[in-house]
Amino acid sequence: MRHFGHIAPEERQRLFYREPAVFSADSPARVLAAALGATLYSPATRPQLADDVVKQAGRGVVSMVLCLEDSIDDADVVDAEENLVRQFTDLAGRSDVPLPLLFVRVRTPEQIPDLVRRLGPAVRVLSGFVLPKFTEERGVPFLEALTAAETASGRRLFAMPVLESPDLLHLESRRETLAGIFRTVDKFRDRVLALRLGVTDFCSSYGLRRAPDMTAYDVQIVASVIADVVNVLGRADGTGFTVTGPVWEYFRLQERMFKPQLRRSPFTPEAEQLRDTLIEHDMDGLLREIALDRANGLLGKTCIHPSHVLPVHALSVVSHEEFSDAQDILRPERGGGGVLRSAYTNKMNEVKPHRAWAERTLQRAEVFGVANEDIGFVELLAAGLPD
Repeated sequence: MRHFGHIAPEERQRLFYREPAVFSADSPARVLAAALGATLYSPATRPQLADDVVKQAGRGVVSMVLCLEDSIDDADVVDAEENLVRQFTDLAGRSDVPLPLLFVRVRTPEQIPDLVRRLGPAVRVLSGFVLPKFTEERGVPFLEALTAAETASGRRLFAMPVLESPDLLHLESRRETLAGIFRTVDKFRDRVLALRLGVTDFCSSYGLRRAPDMTAYDVQIVASVIADVVNVLGRADGTGFTVTGPVWEYFRLQERMFKPQLRRSPFTPEAEQLRDTLIEHDMDGLLREIALDRANGLLGKTCIHPSHVLPVHALSVVSHEEFSDAQDILRPERGGGGVLRSAYTNKMNEVKPHRAWAERTLQRAEVFGVANEDIGFVELLAAGLPD
């Protein structure tokens, strides 16, 4: 797998100063956590699920969640499990076809060892499980079940807990809930690949739903939870985890109250049609939310529509300017600190305060690549669109 691997090699050479690295499901956890990108969710009930997975991989998707929880009816769980086993068996037989990282979102801890047992040899194409409504009390049984299933199958399995419980949202219980979540994921640190935010459930607790021209950060009660999650669980001091961005719910034209959020200036006359298309499909709000995700310490994003994948990946590529700054900050001779003017002569790089940012930037550069000097997100978006 590699990000932007679905576009022609000569086009990648035009776009990238350093191309995204190749990785696999067996790569180190730190690489996989950074590489998740746009994690596409799909109901486990889809009859052609194996074909869908292969199709999306061919379009640049590198991580998918096949869902047995909220995306399907309670009455369909048994059929969905049976379908999942069939589809994984089908995928395991396609040895010559590249597959994304595949995770299953379960409802109960008991489903984990049961599904792993039923998958048999097909477990080799499974990367792990997504654990819903995660708290300390609920999370421990899930993680113990995953550890036992890993031992029984001999397959490395990761967990991606979803932080969406009302206890996390409510002010009076938030501090202790976060502390309990940290105790749990810290104990099972080697198994936890990333933490995911369930913003739709947060909104549900207060009867809210953000409009397509508003981001999660415009809903203050949601923004406060995101800030506290990053504060406790996303620290750059070695104790933190990768925290992924919330889902964007919209993918078709809605009635607008506010002006589009995409300026014309980044778009050349040739790319004006691309701008119109993004606005028409409410992608300008998505692009803004992706930028705010990164500004608030989140990496990657939950996606429910294939059209959201490319914007997430395009805005995850490290710019040549970011890469230049990060390299300068991390030069061995700068170990004692100090201040230096950036190579682009437009900002101050302070070595010690900016070190953690630089390390994270180079980690992102490894998996998403570094754009050439004259390449921005518009060119990356345009290059990745299907013909």
